[in-house]
Amino acid sequence: MMMTQPIAHKTRTQLVVEILREKILSGDIPAGKPLRQSALATMLNVSRIPIREALVQLEAEGLVVFEAHKGATVSPLSVEQVTELFELRALTETDLLAKAIPQLSDSDIEQAQNVLDKMNAAFKQVDSVASWSVLNTEFHTCLYQAAQRPHTLAVVHGLNTMCDRYIRLQLLLDGGIPQAEQEHKQLLSYCRDKQIEQAVDLLKQHILQAAEAIKERVAKQVA
Repeated sequence: MMMTQPIAHKTRTQLVVEILREKILSGDIPAGKPLRQSALATMLNVSRIPIREALVQLEAEGLVVFEAHKGATVSPLSVEQVTELFELRALTETDLLAKAIPQLSDSDIEQAQNVLDKMNAAFKQVDSVASWSVLNTEFHTCLYQAAQRPHTLAVVHGLNTMCDRYIRLQLLLDGGIPQAEQEHKQLLSYCRDKQIEQAVDLLKQHILQAAEAIKERVAKQVA
């Protein structure tokens, strides 16, 4: 008898986390906005328990901060945070890529190309902003996972979660999407040809130049 995979059921807390995360990442709930548990519970038609649990998880992701006597608020956008997060990304992701490229198979490259095609199609749909960063992470993961460094990859995914608001902001900048498309295409070409040094240099530039554009936009928003 053929065994089937069990159907994954999301808990109420997981659903609340996903809803609130997307509202924060999309800007529907802006930076600095208080997150009143009673109001959120009413809005989402749940008790305050999953709201509280969700806010704790979002705090761990860097999207929410708890302050004494004030409760939870959406974490502010910060030039200093952009600098730290993107420099960490540049360090960890370039190391992963350098280790992964010699191990990349034709299947890995094909998978990355398929994701890149989906991402380029999503870029043409302005209502698909939420999928841009998901596909961006998936594309880079296709290139990194061959390094066989699961703990480092988990760190990268955590950094990407904390960077998500900023990555969306970067892609919405004038010229952000065409530049990202071109750099992803070139990065995949270097990986396909096993050109490690060129790929690592491009990835570092890809991350740090994005950080500079984002910091300029964030500085204007918080001024």
